[in-house]
Amino acid sequence: MGAVRLDQLPPADRLEIAFAGRSNVGKSSLINALTNQNRLARASGAPGRTRELNFFDITESDIRIVDLPGYGYAKAPKEVVKKWTGLTRAFLRGRVNLKRVYLLIDSRHGVKDVDKAIMAVFDESAVSYQLVLTKTDKLKAGEEDKAIAAATEAIRKNPAAFPRVLSTSSSKKNGLETVRAEIAALSPGAGS
Repeated sequence: MGAVRLDQLPPADRLEIAFAGRSNVGKSSLINALTNQNRLARASGAPGRTRELNFFDITESDIRIVDLPGYGYAKAPKEVVKKWTGLTRAFLRGRVNLKRVYLLIDSRHGVKDVDKAIMAVFDESAVSYQLVLTKTDKLKAGEEDKAIAAATEAIRKNPAAFPRVLSTSSSKKNGLETVRAEIAALSPGAGS
């Protein structure tokens, strides 16, 4: 389901994990790859297509995935961008069952100022987040380790950041099992 207002949110009755990132970072592709669904999250060639909070219940678990609107670029009127940015911030500050946000970073470009601004919102809101590098298949040999090191350094002093940076490629299916394991470890039944 999608929500464009806080009063449209589903009940806070299950653990939620959210995915955030700049427009065109590969968020929909990663969600689809993680869930083994080709069309769960709508991927688009046009940046800024996700303009609402999209919720996906994972039926075989107690987890709900939240696809947050992309930030940093969107072909939409400024008033529309302001509205969905406000909705995202309100959601982050008030959602008691939100366990973690996975902040996607394009591995070819690294952490940008716009990402740091979002990280500051997470830190201020005390929302646990973890960086996930995307599109690592497009890097040259040896560049992935450098990208991970740079991203790790970028979050070193951020209090709400989980210290381990993950790396993925949706198209090559690299790193997906690691992300799934991280998500599963957040579940209340994990380790019992």
